[in-house]
Amino acid sequence: MTGTPHSSLSHLECSRTATTYDADVVQGLSEVGAPLLARYDLERVRTTVTREEIAGRPPSLWRYHEVLPVRDPACVTTLGEGMTPLLPLPAFGRAIGVPHLLMKDEGMVPTGTFKARGAAVGVSRARELGVRAVAMPTNGNAGAAWSVYAARASMGSLVVMPVDAPEICRRECVVAGAEVYLVDGLINHAGALVKAAVEERTGYQDVSTLKEPYRIEGKKTMGYEIVEQLGWRVPDVVLYPAGGGVGIIGIHKAMLELRELGWIGEELPRLVAVQSTGCPPIVDAFEAGLDESTLKEGTHTLAFGINVPKALGDFLVLRAVRESGGTAVAVDDREILAELRNLAAAEGVWICPEGAACLAAARQLRESGWIGEHEQVVVLNTGTGLKYPETVTAEVPVLRREGRVPSPR
Repeated sequence: MTGTPHSSLSHLECSRTATTYDADVVQGLSEVGAPLLARYDLERVRTTVTREEIAGRPPSLWRYHEVLPVRDPACVTTLGEGMTPLLPLPAFGRAIGVPHLLMKDEGMVPTGTFKARGAAVGVSRARELGVRAVAMPTNGNAGAAWSVYAARASMGSLVVMPVDAPEICRRECVVAGAEVYLVDGLINHAGALVKAAVEERTGYQDVSTLKEPYRIEGKKTMGYEIVEQLGWRVPDVVLYPAGGGVGIIGIHKAMLELRELGWIGEELPRLVAVQSTGCPPIVDAFEAGLDESTLKEGTHTLAFGINVPKALGDFLVLRAVRESGGTAVAVDDREILAELRNLAAAEGVWICPEGAACLAAARQLRESGWIGEHEQVVVLNTGTGLKYPETVTAEVPVLRREGRVPSPR
């Protein structure tokens, strides 16, 4: 079909009050301090676009452009992100009693993590709205991705990250020309510094997690892709590592949109928010029956991407989990490291600690019976293990030139 608009974006909506906001000006939080969500004319999309048409488009997240916020295709800033593999994990799945286990491998996107999705869409929309530079706090990977895409769009970038953030992410920001600072603290401390800096600078937009509406739109394409890759069906369960929680919020948003479009049935996958026992604010809130979490002090986990003591969108994560009939699970660092190594040995895939946390949670939920033996389960690996070399020790023997390789034991 021809003549359809590039985007069917209609307005923005407060996630707490449903108050509407103009989508064609730069927006931050709503008047009540809540994230804004992009809304689309889905009726128009349903009557002008088919699943078959989408399936024939180039294999990037921009194949879903009608339900993405960029109106002018010339503003699309891309490095080929999206359509990551949905890999069967037969050996590992059998070992934990989940033979129909699949992994959405986000380590294959530009910059090596799922953060490229949010950066691609967020930077593209900021560019379209005339933003000169983006500014953000980060635990590492988001700052790297936004710096790279800002450079691609000829925009400036300001990044503040904890001193303990992975050094490779710092290097990625620097090589992309970002203005980078470290803070002796956690991401919430970095966020306070960014907020103050943006107030003093003209043309800068604070693109902290959920403080602009469009990062979530890039992340939701993981949900669209999973459904399309499964032949326009939904899996039974999706496990996601929840720090800021944008990904799980986005996947839930995608499922609701897909259902309204009539591209899937009524039943949605059960969503699982996975955290570390060293930083479990959303898990604690879920178990206590609360609508939002409480700030955690002194948090620590090797899965640095989910070390978020208090997420702005925690209430949206909890809403997504509960509306889908899902749950929230915390696993410890020992389990995370064990599953990271188990998967690499069983399937030949080196994933990030956050992704390994989802595998540990899948094992735990299968053992408890919450996941059934015959259910189709998707775990999200949010980045390549190559960005986390410290998770694996490599102490190996050195042979003399005139020596020989020992016989197998």
